[in-house]
Amino acid sequence: MSLTLAALTAQDKNTLRTAAYGAVSLMAAANAAGSPHKAATRGAIALTSATGQVGHVLAAKTRIENLGGTTTAALAERVLPALTAAMDLLNQQSPAEAANFRSTVTVAVEAAARAHQGEPGPAPAAMARKITAALDAA
Repeated sequence: MSLTLAALTAQDKNTLRTAAYGAVSLMAAANAAGSPHKAATRGAIALTSATGQVGHVLAAKTRIENLGGTTTAALAERVLPALTAAMDLLNQQSPAEAANFRSTVTVAVEAAARAHQGEPGPAPAAMARKITAALDAA
């Protein structure tokens, strides 16, 4: 079954963007002691390389609601459930696009985690595991 942009509501698209860009924001927050800007930039660049219908949704120039917050915990309370919801939505409509979304987010998280030379520190590594768990919870 093929997913089309017409099959996605505005709320569906917002959920996908919140999940993907929120994952990058979480990685930047987890990298606060290092270089959060570099982590966010690398993760966002990875998201812009998405293909398929997911790529079209992520490339939209619309404001993403609810990615602010005063703490990483507040951001995680919005983003981690959005990741699971996005995977649920895509699995129902197109398993191929669900796999595409998961791969895209995973690449963005890995890019953000590698904002420094060498292995990511314990905080970014732990956040990456939480993001992966949220993707797999669907």
